[in-house]
Amino acid sequence: MELKQIKYFIEVAKREHVTEAADALHIAQSAVSRQLFKLEEELGVNLFIREGRNVRLTPIGKIFMEHMEKAVHVIDEAEQVIKEYTDPERGTVHIGFPSSLASNMLPTSISAFREQNPNVKFKLKQGTYYELVEAVKKSEINMALLGPIPQNEPKLKGTILFSENMVALLPVSHPLANESGIKLNQLRKDAFVLFREGFILRNVVVEACHQLGFNPQVSFEGEDIEAIKGLVSAGLGVTLIPEITLIDHLPHGTVKVPIINPSVSRTVGVMISAERSLLPTEKRFYEFLKSFYMRLEKFQN
Repeated sequence: MELKQIKYFIEVAKREHVTEAADALHIAQSAVSRQLFKLEEELGVNLFIREGRNVRLTPIGKIFMEHMEKAVHVIDEAEQVIKEYTDPERGTVHIGFPSSLASNMLPTSISAFREQNPNVKFKLKQGTYYELVEAVKKSEINMALLGPIPQNEPKLKGTILFSENMVALLPVSHPLANESGIKLNQLRKDAFVLFREGFILRNVVVEACHQLGFNPQVSFEGEDIEAIKGLVSAGLGVTLIPEITLIDHLPHGTVKVPIINPSVSRTVGVMISAERSLLPTEKRFYEFLKSFYMRLEKFQN
């Protein structure tokens, strides 16, 4: 069984058409057909049901497809490792991020890094906090930007890059909109716009309210930071939001007000696996993040 046979098989299986697969592979149709027949002969099974020019997988073909996709993924990863070890300046950084870090921290970090490493590529994965934690654990990605940084995760290693305050985002018509600072308890009777259950930023807000002895009245829920801001802009409630998400743009019809009691904050940082090494290019980006935000903190102080 040869690797090219496996790749031909996967391409044909996905397209269910030998000619289209051959065109995508930039080789003759006869060459693809010949290799598929050889593969079936070697395995002793029919992988395809042939229907004129179209083909579809047999039941055993579907099982073989599932295993071969995993095998090719492992081989591709091995080739990528070799390429990056020979030329780490042209490798790829696989990194995940949540929506709350998408508008400022992520582009700022990548832009600054690429000034020094212009040939490095990035493969990005957006997800929720818990999705990204699981993705790093399962090796689907090798690092993730997160806020807050997970605690008590033995399979993960988290590095805090900075801490930031959560601020109140209020409609301009809110009675407290002109205050220079408010106590969280002053929002006790307000309707809140929060992330839905299962989002870490919802937990941060709810826990802060619980410390003061009240449960926030949730009027609307969202799954994206921009949706949360938009609902507040529409006057449908108030929210607590990471200040970094408001650096570049304050939604129309809203004001941000610092929370002076209690202080509500979150850590922001980068998370990697504690059980495997980063690829050389990713390690370079990881070390860059630590030094970049250390310098930034010193400059701001």
